[in-house]
Amino acid sequence: MNKLMTDVHEILLTREEIEDKVQELGKTLAAEYYDKRPLLVCVLKGALIFMADLSRAMNIPLEVDFMAVSSYGVSTKSSGVVRILKDLETSIEGRHVLIVEDIIDTGLTLNYLIENLKFRKPASLKICTLLDKPSRRRVQLQPDYCGFVIPDEFVIGYGLDFSEIYRNLPFIGVLKPEAYQ
Repeated sequence: MNKLMTDVHEILLTREEIEDKVQELGKTLAAEYYDKRPLLVCVLKGALIFMADLSRAMNIPLEVDFMAVSSYGVSTKSSGVVRILKDLETSIEGRHVLIVEDIIDTGLTLNYLIENLKFRKPASLKICTLLDKPSRRRVQLQPDYCGFVIPDEFVIGYGLDFSEIYRNLPFIGVLKPEAYQ
């Protein structure tokens, strides 16, 4: 048995479900941004796999840049204290910016990021997330584009991690509590 699989309680979203949803989101975003040459801002590290697949599904001229922010450390809950670990290399002034996130949980990290990016005067600023966990939301925040609404479980795979592992699983799974307690 695969070592990573021994820590998975259940598979929440299969590889096929994710692939279908990413293709659907890509088509929607390609239509929305058809003549705008959007800048996709990947929130590292978790959104990397999602953004790679999503950008290929969009099939329009676009650019990508990366930000790394942290509010978790080695915990399963957001601390609410946000640190920018890597900033954008591209100016976003006058650009159509799409923040690409893996998951929105409390919304604290993303809310901080949105406020930070608004000061840089983009033409538009929208959010695309693969996963949304609205039951844990602590701020008013609604993604513009969402793949899946999920229950309040600690999820891993397809870019999402616990203590930097499990990102390479091709599905979204629920981590067994004994793996992080």
